Amino acid sequence: MTQILWIWLQLGMCAALIAVMGTMLSRYGDVIAEKTGLSGSWIGLVLLATVTSLPELITGISSVTAVDEPDIAVGNILGSCVFNLVILVIMDFFYRNEPVYRRASQGHILSAAFGIVLIGFSAQSILFGNKFSPYSLGHTGIYSPFIVLLYFIAMRSVFFYERAHVAEFVGQTCERYPNLTLRQAIARYTIAAACVIVAGIWLSFLGPQLADAMEWRRSFVGTLFVASVTSLPELVVTIGAMRIGAVDMAIANLLGSNLFNILILAVCDLFYMKGPILFVASPVHAISGISAAMMSAIVIVGLLYRPGTRLFRTVGWISLGLFCIYILNTTIHYLHGE
Repeated sequence: MTQILWIWLQLGMCAALIAVMGTMLSRYGDVIAEKTGLSGSWIGLVLLATVTSLPELITGISSVTAVDEPDIAVGNILGSCVFNLVILVIMDFFYRNEPVYRRASQGHILSAAFGIVLIGFSAQSILFGNKFSPYSLGHTGIYSPFIVLLYFIAMRSVFFYERAHVAEFVGQTCERYPNLTLRQAIARYTIAAACVIVAGIWLSFLGPQLADAMEWRRSFVGTLFVASVTSLPELVVTIGAMRIGAVDMAIANLLGSNLFNILILAVCDLFYMKGPILFVASPVHAISGISAAMMSAIVIVGLLYRPGTRLFRTVGWISLGLFCIYILNTTIHYLHGE
């Protein structure tokens, strides 16, 4: 029992460290973007999504290199995609003026649609990957180049869409950080990034320990607990954005993080030397991919339909649908994971 409590205590310490350092990463990443002249809408949102996904990147790489746990890595990445979309439910609950989907720009539909394509392609690779294993590129899967290509097509498309529609999600007309220099911002950003790297490596060791101590399946631990902790920066940034009324910035960060998460799958595939990572991962992870794709589709429905009613004055039916799929995904991993 003492060992189990110690593991949970370490998990809580990881969560606290990632939450605090995730906030610093987002703030000083934004400062760097402004000081270098890269504070436009698209650049700011991509940078924000990238830095908040740093825990998933570090945890994924360390899971396949340091502890040889591809299921923890894949479960963490796809589980984070699901968890990021659940954060929209939290946003909708705390945004009391009206359903959050009525305030969001319809430009997010493009990011959500590309998310469906990337996540769906990853889930398909998990389910049918063994049939294509003879066509692997060395120790990496043939799917990895396609993931990288699709990601950059998505980024390019979003960039041109934003430029054409002049969507100013995070644009500012005056200097927002006059008391900070670029050198100070880079130094503090580096410190925060180093702390997140340490927490990510630490977390990759805690995942298998927690699974063994609690006699839980590794796919369940990676999908639920590791993914929840590594998604804390997205949650922290979302709460901060809501406090200043930047709903579009928060939603763009979540959807952009999902796009970057799938790119991380290709990076982990490169670092996993025993073969294509999606070919050896448990097929149950495809359920997370399908769940994330379904949830992204529901978000598109909400952004197009813009429902104005709430259920019992709490959340709209769009958020209820997202939450139900999250619960279903978690239950399947708990009962049928490996």
